[in-house]
Amino acid sequence: MKFIRIILFPIVPFYYLITWLRNWLFNVGYKSSKSYDFPVICVGNLSTGGTGKTPMIEYLIRLLKDDNSLATLSRGYKRKTEGFVLANDNASADTIGDEPFQFYRKFNGITVAVDADRQDGISKLRYLNPKPEVILLDDAFQHRKVKAGFNILLTAYNNLYYKDIVLPTGNLREPRSGAKRADLIVVTKCRKDISETEKEIITSKLNIKNHQQLFFSYVDYASEVLSELDSKELSKLPKFTLVTGIANAKPLVDFLAEKGLKFDHLEFSDHYDFRASDIANLESKTLIITTEKDYVRLSSYSSLEEKLYYLPIEIKIDKAAQFNAAVRGFVN
Repeated sequence: MKFIRIILFPIVPFYYLITWLRNWLFNVGYKSSKSYDFPVICVGNLSTGGTGKTPMIEYLIRLLKDDNSLATLSRGYKRKTEGFVLANDNASADTIGDEPFQFYRKFNGITVAVDADRQDGISKLRYLNPKPEVILLDDAFQHRKVKAGFNILLTAYNNLYYKDIVLPTGNLREPRSGAKRADLIVVTKCRKDISETEKEIITSKLNIKNHQQLFFSYVDYASEVLSELDSKELSKLPKFTLVTGIANAKPLVDFLAEKGLKFDHLEFSDHYDFRASDIANLESKTLIITTEKDYVRLSSYSSLEEKLYYLPIEIKIDKAAQFNAAVRGFVN
């Protein structure tokens, strides 16, 4: 894969020019963006994935749900439906996608919807009775037809966007200059012990603008793994099989290894659609630990029910009070 990316380098300037020109056309108003008179918050990134958008959406849900009626709107990547779909009791990862299904399973009292056309999705959400007061857009930073009132841009600590270039050789969906559209920038998946000196260096390298605020966050892993039936203390687990279908499994693998846990790792591509042969292989395992996103897909297989667990995570934000105040200030 790396070799293919290297030989595709001559395409990089063309991709850069096309995406830069697209942004310029939106910026000057030649292409139109729709604005809204109610709070629309976009969470996204410049890169192709692995920055922690799902935990950030969940953080925002916890922050706002007690005081506002909330809706999340996602594309519903790799779902087997089309158009606008509203989550209900018949929803599954197949009908709305794994991450939206995770939101729906996890949080009561919020509305979860998917639509590749974010303008259409917002319009349909606002026709609901009662209509949501706040809409959280998941992975919509490049969806320029919608002008969110507040943009939160994520960049992973081990792959900061200032070090990267656009596709196909790099991982950026658009030029780094697109970051200036963000209101808040969050460096995700940091080490817990990141120093103030390193934060200052990163702040300088990211070239934060006057209208922007920069925050740092890390992943907080639970001390137990969970299933629908049971829970187990993480530190006492016997050797297990780790199954991941996410963009970047390295932080999780490193965390488990640092805990001294023994495991084999079966790594699949992001949003992987598990095949019958994969399930048959997993049925032969004694204990399976996976991510929550993978769990919502794999838990539909009854043959895995008694051996399948997931490790919950949350993000912790440095200067959380300041971050929360910025988000609440916009909503209010």
